[in-house]
Amino acid sequence: MSINLAFDREHIWHPYTSMLSPLPVYPIVAANGCELELADGRRLIDGTASWWSAVHGYNHPVLNAAVTTQLSKMAHVMFGGITHEPAITLCQQILKMVPANLTKIFLADSGSIAVEVAIKMALQYWQGSAQPTKTKLISLRKGYHGDTFAAMAVCDPLDSMHSMFSGLLPEHYFLPAPDCPFHAPFTPEVMQPLEQLLADKHQQIAALILEPIVQGYGGMRFYHPEYLRRARALCDQYQVLLIADEIATGFGRTGKLFACEHAGIAPDILCLGKALSGGYLTLAATLCTDELARGISLSAAGGLMHGPTFMANPLACAVASASLTLIANGEWQAQVAAIEQQLTEQLAPCQQLATVKAVRVLGAIGVLEMHEKVDVAKLQAAFVERGVWIRPFNNLIYIMPPFVISEAELRQLTQAMVAVCQEVA
Repeated sequence: MSINLAFDREHIWHPYTSMLSPLPVYPIVAANGCELELADGRRLIDGTASWWSAVHGYNHPVLNAAVTTQLSKMAHVMFGGITHEPAITLCQQILKMVPANLTKIFLADSGSIAVEVAIKMALQYWQGSAQPTKTKLISLRKGYHGDTFAAMAVCDPLDSMHSMFSGLLPEHYFLPAPDCPFHAPFTPEVMQPLEQLLADKHQQIAALILEPIVQGYGGMRFYHPEYLRRARALCDQYQVLLIADEIATGFGRTGKLFACEHAGIAPDILCLGKALSGGYLTLAATLCTDELARGISLSAAGGLMHGPTFMANPLACAVASASLTLIANGEWQAQVAAIEQQLTEQLAPCQQLATVKAVRVLGAIGVLEMHEKVDVAKLQAAFVERGVWIRPFNNLIYIMPPFVISEAELRQLTQAMVAVCQEVA
């Protein structure tokens, strides 16, 4: 099959890419299971699950059937003044999975918008609760929450993709990234910056937003559950909301259904996305408590002021419902545990390489942190030559494969990671 790559290079923008010197792109014509098929017939084992979303793999018969059935009824209808069965069924399923305190759901159309909605929820809640001075948020260094403006404002302001916008964004409070690795003994001293900031500024602070346990694009860092547990307690003490951004970690990726479960806590606001729809269609959700919904309703606006055109899209809701049905059968638990064990064993040799700073594994996440930034185009080509799709960024080579990946397919991914790191060395 012929694909016009020259046109693509000249006219089509890809994520985080220059139009003057764009990174190479690889033409995909089909995807099935854990494989991507290139236009020239080569097949690549997918190590990224399409940016962590395709947890059931590609071309899944159950998910295909859900989309096809719904398509024969209606593809889309506005959600203003209208409701439909796919949205209701999906929300019923979500509420069975999340902590019991979360009872209200806003269906958004992307992860970034879910974060925008979460921030609006927090601000409107305090307006409706007669505490309008609480307008600031706390975020963590190395944090990433999306590409839209309110989301960018709570990403790391210096060490992120969005630093060039720092002078244009609302200014919030930032704390040091949690320096307490997941598998190491917890050091209580890491809580001091949060304790001090809340003690001094809680009357101005609406919410603390964080990625529970795993900081994704900020460095694939895994921090100790006790940090999250104590952060929850401090938020309660100082009347500050806790927003958990589980867009990347939700639905089993870390070995728990939600990463907050590692700490045994429930947030006031929860953001979900990526794996929610099994990687088929863009969909996200922001959940909150009854208390928040009441405060928002008492704000001057009288309701939550957000309404994307494609929110609660029936096709997306239908396939997400099918995806959550697959998740609910519990098979992911054994799948993720097996992936974690295999990653731990097969990435271990990289710890001996001088170019590798750290090897980290948690659930279905495997990370090689290099001492230096990698040449993305060069490494991408090296991985494709080995029959795998692995997308490095900054100084990280990582995989977050579909949960349905076989032992042999995962071995091909890990062998390619080890081999490429040895070549770099």
